[in-house]
Amino acid sequence: MAVPVILYYLVFLYAPMAGQIIAFQDYRPAKGILESDWVGLENFIDFFQSPFAFRTIRNTIMISFLEILVGFPAPIILALMFNEIRCKKFKSITQTISYLPHFISLVVACGIVVDFVSSQGVITHFLTYFGMEPQNLLSNKVYYIVVYVLSGIWKNIGWGSIIYLATLSGVDQSLYEAAAIDGAGRFQQIRHITLPALVPIISIQLIMRMGQIMSMGAEKTILLYSPVVYDTADTIASYVFRAGIQEQSYSLATAVGMFNAVINLVLVYFANWFSRKYVKESLW
Repeated sequence: MAVPVILYYLVFLYAPMAGQIIAFQDYRPAKGILESDWVGLENFIDFFQSPFAFRTIRNTIMISFLEILVGFPAPIILALMFNEIRCKKFKSITQTISYLPHFISLVVACGIVVDFVSSQGVITHFLTYFGMEPQNLLSNKVYYIVVYVLSGIWKNIGWGSIIYLATLSGVDQSLYEAAAIDGAGRFQQIRHITLPALVPIISIQLIMRMGQIMSMGAEKTILLYSPVVYDTADTIASYVFRAGIQEQSYSLATAVGMFNAVINLVLVYFANWFSRKYVKESLW
């Protein structure tokens, strides 16, 4: 049963790693990997000396940090709320509704967001009642980041809560009964029973999330941003897309991607060390 999964990772994830060598070449498709000229670290130097390096690294870290700060706790809070619902029918309906955005195509979801926050969109029209001037929120450097982060929460919060709900389903219910007999209220039970039960899975999820800080998906950024907001919206992933696909600078794009991977690897090791030392939970 494990063979298809193993083959998937070998063919689509491990085998393509051999192509990382073009980060050190002046790669030309006509020459191929074996005959392209070797340039060493030139592609890395070109990136760090370009005017895009600081901007893309800064934006990537800033948006990822906000997604962790706001988006990471959101599924946990939702799972805690679902866990406190006693009406099974209502709980089932609300869970289903929260899962639905996850199954919407990213292109469709971004299309909905673009339409809703346009100058004549529903959300923009609603905000005008609070004194905001009608404008396309995605064309504003500050509002773009807010829309990006909140739209991610809307799309993933329900699906992300599943793993926490699954963990809570295994908590011994006698603990809650004993706490109630001792006079503990609902919030005290959450604090002393529910949250401690979630600590191991929260630690693992946070470690894995730390390994994605520099790897924001290019798809969503490309679908939402425009040249007007490049200063705050352009990330490493979108820059790699433009360099590799549009400008056909394959070696430069690969070098930037390798830089991303190395930083993510360092962050994962650091997060795992920190969690193992202070939380007593880790991936290894």
